[in-house]
Amino acid sequence: MQTSENHRSGELKELGWSPEDCRKYEELWEYRHRWGAINLEREDRIFLRKAEAALPKIVTGKAEKKKLQDKSYYRWLAFYRDAMATSDSAAGLGESEVAAWPILLQEELRAIDYYQPVLGLPDTLKAKELIAVREQLAGKAAAAGRVAQFGFVDVLEELKRNEKTSWKPLRGDGNSETSYPVLPADAAESFRQEARSTLTSAIRELFPSLKESDKEPPAADWQP
Repeated sequence: MQTSENHRSGELKELGWSPEDCRKYEELWEYRHRWGAINLEREDRIFLRKAEAALPKIVTGKAEKKKLQDKSYYRWLAFYRDAMATSDSAAGLGESEVAAWPILLQEELRAIDYYQPVLGLPDTLKAKELIAVREQLAGKAAAAGRVAQFGFVDVLEELKRNEKTSWKPLRGDGNSETSYPVLPADAAESFRQEARSTLTSAIRELFPSLKESDKEPPAADWQP
């Protein structure tokens, strides 16, 4: 059983647990912390065990530091990147064509790998502003190539049928847009450079955990 002086519902939220389940965990944790588990219903004890099994183990009174790649925001971006790589849209690309949205996600993840932000709630709240940045870049790609289709909402709904997650659609709640710009290879490289510059600067400026960082921008050939 996890032991801590405070409940850890915030960590469950980052793992994708719903607000209702997080509140239930808090209430059961508070009850057990005050009165013990003896009077809890069996289902409540099972729920607590399930919640605590999902949390990172505590070492010497502190939770193990979660790897950047295990943070919910990072996994969300990587999920969409990987879904695009295996989609029908990817299968329909010509030999000299490159889809724009995977480039956007690759460059955003590259910037995160380089700057190593905390990716806690303050960062992820500010990251919502990146939706508009991505859309602006995608619009430029659409004007420079052709437009295919990709189910941004559909792939997430399919995931939710199999896994418990609170992730939102990549293009924002209520946005059912499926446009998926595809670029010829010669235009894709210049688009990558623009996406890299724009997203790297935006992440550096937006994320609160990077405000005190004096790290220089990554070199052109830097890779995680």
